[in-house]
Parts: sequence; C-alpha cells; structure tokens
Amino acid sequence: MPRPTTTVRKPRASSQARIAAILTVARDLMAEQGVASLSIYNVAERAAIPPSSVYHFFASVPALLEALTADIHAAFRACLQEPVEHTQLRDWRDLSAIVEQRMLAIYARDPAARQLILAQHGLSEITQADRQHDIELGAQMRNLFARHFMLPPLPDDIDVFALAMELGDRVYARSVQLHGTISPRLAEEGMRVFDAYLSLYLPPLLPKRPEPL
Repeated sequence: MPRPTTTVRKPRASSQARIAAILTVARDLMAEQGVASLSIYNVAERAAIPPSSVYHFFASVPALLEALTADIHAAFRACLQEPVEHTQLRDWRDLSAIVEQRMLAIYARDPAARQLILAQHGLSEITQADRQHDIELGAQMRNLFARHFMLPPLPDDIDVFALAMELGDRVYARSVQLHGTISPRLAEEGMRVFDAYLSLYLPPLLPKRPEPL
C-alpha cells in the first residue's frame, strides 16, 4: 500500500509580506543601534504590530537574526548567478575580482551584512549559520569557476573556495572592527588574500574554456 505523501505548505502571500516587513525593520534597527540592542519588542514597536505577531514568525532574537543571515546569503548567491562576460576573462583572477567586487558591493550597501557576517557579535547560532551558508556559497563559486575555466583536481575533504572566501572575510572583518565599514585599502587586501589562497590550488595559467559551460 503506497504511503501518503506529505505536502509542505508555503507561507501565504500575506505572511511572506509580514515576514519581509519584520526583516526590513530589523535591518533598520541594526543599522541605527547595532545587533546588541535588537529585541522582539523594539522590532514590534517600529513595525507598529503586536509583539505576538513577531513571535508568531520568530520565536527569539537569534531566530530573527538567522533569518536575516539567510536573507543576506541569498543576496550573495544571487550575485554569483549574475552573468559574466566570458570574452573579457583573461585568467581566473579576473573572475575572482568580479566575484569579490560583487560581494563587497553587498557589504557596502547592507549594514546588516557587515554586522552579522563581519562584526564580532558573539552569537554562536549566527556564526554556525554563516558557516553553513559559506559551504553552499563555496560550492556555487566552484561551479562558476568551472563554467569558465578547466579546474585541476581539487581536495575532496575541504572546499578551497569556501575557505578562500572566509579568509577574505577575516580581512574585511578587521576593517569593520577598525572603521565600521570596509575601507578601499582593506578591500584590496581582502581580495589579495582570496587570490593568494586560491593560487595554492589554481595554477597561474589555468586553461580557459573556449565557451562557458
């Protein structure tokens, strides 16, 4: 006898709109006051809704911040899906520069991204969620590079693209700690760190594909 299938219900449009509004308010409050000052009650007050409405979607502040972290990484994933002009790539470093500049643009316009990904907030749940998202981003970045270049065999036990990204973020985090933003000088250094680590595994003259996959 066939087993009954389980249907996963998507949030209704009205619920999705309420979630989006809550996340927008949380972003605004973080930009103004920082992560430490965020609470369910000040989010509810700013959004002009009862606290119970916020609790309906987010049981705690860490749950709210995890949702924001996922939202930020969705923007990172989207930037990796944007078109890349294959003919303008001379070598793999051109592609890495495009990727890093797109991610730096997200950090520049989104204070929540800087605070949750780069700042020292001490929230282990957010740090763990960020690392899991980095693994997914690393796999997507590897696929992007493989689309344009013929990659050599890479280690199976580590994701070199995810690690390169995390190392670059360490430099960006240092800039946020010192300046509250990513300065042009440390943006350049973060990109150098990203390339330096990848160059341990990617040769300088990595063959470019005649056409992207």
